[in-house]
Amino acid sequence: MAGIVSYGAYVPLRRLGKGTQGWRSPNEKAVAYYDEDSVTMAVAATIDCLRDIDRQNVDGLYLASTTLPYKEKSMATTVASAADLRHDIITMDCTDSLRAGVGALRMAADTVKAGSARQMLVAISDCRLGSPRSEEDQTFGDGAAAFLIGDDNVAATIEGSYSVSNELFDMWRPDSSKYVHTWEDRWVYEEGYFKVLPPVVSEFLKRCGLTTKDISKAIFYGPNPRRHAEMGKMLGFQPAQIQDPLFSKIGNTGAAFTPMMLVAALEEAKPGDKILCASYGNGADVLLFQVTKDISRIKNKRGIKYNLAHKMIFSSYDAYLGFHHQAREVGEEGGPSASAIARERDAIYPFHGGKCRVCGTVQYPPQRICTKCQSKDSFDHYRLSDKKAKVFIRVLDYAAPVPGFDSPAVDTLIDWEGGGRALISMTDKDSSDPKNIPMGMEVEMTFRKLRGGGGIHHYWWKCMPLRESWITKEAK
Repeated sequence: MAGIVSYGAYVPLRRLGKGTQGWRSPNEKAVAYYDEDSVTMAVAATIDCLRDIDRQNVDGLYLASTTLPYKEKSMATTVASAADLRHDIITMDCTDSLRAGVGALRMAADTVKAGSARQMLVAISDCRLGSPRSEEDQTFGDGAAAFLIGDDNVAATIEGSYSVSNELFDMWRPDSSKYVHTWEDRWVYEEGYFKVLPPVVSEFLKRCGLTTKDISKAIFYGPNPRRHAEMGKMLGFQPAQIQDPLFSKIGNTGAAFTPMMLVAALEEAKPGDKILCASYGNGADVLLFQVTKDISRIKNKRGIKYNLAHKMIFSSYDAYLGFHHQAREVGEEGGPSASAIARERDAIYPFHGGKCRVCGTVQYPPQRICTKCQSKDSFDHYRLSDKKAKVFIRVLDYAAPVPGFDSPAVDTLIDWEGGGRALISMTDKDSSDPKNIPMGMEVEMTFRKLRGGGGIHHYWWKCMPLRESWITKEAK
């Protein structure tokens, strides 16, 4: 039976919360950095999901989001390339709906059941904007989840599904706006949320021959903490049955909201648990999962708990506004060359270096001549994106064209474990004091935005201090 074979998640390092000057909410919310977006977060969650998984066995990728950077260009192909998947796979973007994530999970399961693929990867990521200082701005958070769907070594089987559509203007984002729009509260909740989701869940349980008491964990969409709590009572679940929606730690992550809660539930699940997952948005999608003994096989995932334990609190809300709300759009001025990106795409996206077949030397970028033994055209592709490295030299650049809150920029010459050396920019760092970035510092790779122009978003890899270096005082 088809179901979840592996899972992963990503929560941005930076948060607005206690200690952020000008932040008016008692809760924290996760904030994608200026070089992050829904695509980079999807890549991070995908790589987490694929730890200890043979990537060559993945037959397809569905990418779900309401905030992809293009209107006419597939980003599932970008995520698949950055994750170093095969080229002969199924790729599809699932967009424009808060139900896109759970819908993509159902599509992936159906694809596997139909025999069109053995394993399908689903990446769900969102980075929505509410108007500055609005309720939505305080509630929305950024994050991503990823799931590998297959029919072998399944940790949580999909036991049933049910969907209902409902045409209604309650929350929407026009093509011409970067902010989410909403109608007045009474309409949104009484004619939408509270009217649609309860009968859908009730009908689904009836069709499955179950009651609320049979559900170990209930996961369902909620626009904010108050309405989520009210929905839990309307559905008839006890507080212990309801999965923590993480409003106080991450925020409402849009299409990724219920999938990220599903990751959190699976981290604590035990064999036999029944997990109900319901998404909402112009209707509702419901999935029922049954946890198996193979849940113990899923190890070495960062998931939700790890990401929550490592964070950096923004000192100022104005700094957040400076890049999150006032970021410069990718214009028509000169930018990356489409032809150059195509020629170097193996070095850019899957981050392939070359490993000499004669002497084993690793080089990046790939070259025809080995720098050590001078053998010619005798290299194998060598993926560097999942390799840790150490800083050999670092330079603090106060004149670099980066936002003021990220100055000085840090350029590093890093040595990868296993070989290879390259000049790489550093992100997610504290460069206020050079002592914070010592020589020999351990780093890992992260897929980020570099710059844009000519209507093209340019992505590449940066290095960052190990996430463990940002462990919170509470975790310590």
